[in-house]
Amino acid sequence: MKKESTVAAFASASASADAASQIATMKDFQSDLSSVVRLNIGGKKFSTTTDTLTQREPDSMLAAMFSGRHTLCQDPHKGYVFVDRDGKHFRHILNWLRDGVVPTLEESQYSELLREAEYYQLLGLIDGIHAVLNKRKEEDEFQTELTRTDIIKCIQSEKVRFRGVNLSGLDLSKLDLSFVDFSYACLKNVFFSRANLQCAKFRDVDAEASIFHNATLRECEFTGANLRGALLAGACLQSANLQDACLVDCSFCGADLRTAHLQNADLTNANLEGAVLEGANLKGAKLNKANLKNANLQRAYLRHVNLRDTHLEGARLDGANLVAQLGIDIVAVPAVDLLQHPLLL
Repeated sequence: MKKESTVAAFASASASADAASQIATMKDFQSDLSSVVRLNIGGKKFSTTTDTLTQREPDSMLAAMFSGRHTLCQDPHKGYVFVDRDGKHFRHILNWLRDGVVPTLEESQYSELLREAEYYQLLGLIDGIHAVLNKRKEEDEFQTELTRTDIIKCIQSEKVRFRGVNLSGLDLSKLDLSFVDFSYACLKNVFFSRANLQCAKFRDVDAEASIFHNATLRECEFTGANLRGALLAGACLQSANLQDACLVDCSFCGADLRTAHLQNADLTNANLEGAVLEGANLKGAKLNKANLKNANLQRAYLRHVNLRDTHLEGARLDGANLVAQLGIDIVAVPAVDLLQHPLLL
């Protein structure tokens, strides 16, 4: 009798332990279920977890919504939380919250996603989208429309024109590009070294930091061109038209600029050491801090040119026209053997 009672007690205890274990398991399961969130974003259904919605962007609107501090608009039958927004890009938002990766999209779609990210106050995603767009913009600036081979094929025909074309970064060295029209093209960082560009047109081009080292540019037109930081050392620019061009920080060391047209050109901080500017027209040009050491400025036209802070040591100014109206700018000219240049007196 006592033995049967002991067995019954043990069975009862065992049953109670199993029941407690099942209750604990059910509570854990219910806890897991409670972390699952069903969302209805403008009619599109999504499932995720509270951890996903709150951990990566803790200061976002979504994190605040599911922090437990707010009452949510929830379907009593199906348990979906409704958000009145377009659900087209919400999967990208969820993937960002899960993985921290900005999706690859078209630019127009990035604009739409950015609007949603701003609504949900997802600051990390906003920064990520801007970073992608900026990188694409930088890449587009250097993405050429043609290759060197394409250029060679084109120049075999007559009257070649590359007006407005993006050729940034191309190596066009040693090619015969004479008479080619590059007007309005993007020529940043193009390598024109030793190329024949006689009579080529570069009107209003953006050729910043391009290399024209030892190139033939005789009678070229650079009117209004941006050549900031370009290398033109040793180039032949006889009778070239550089009126109104931006030549800031350019290097013209040893360049041949005889009878070149440089009216109103900006040569600020340009290096023209040893350059030949004989008979060149520099009327109204800006030469602030330009280096004209040992340059040949014989018979150059320098009216209305402020030579203050210009380095003219060893420069040849024989026959140069330096008269600036009746009130001559002698104070603007450094002491460069004024007695040797009677036009200054």
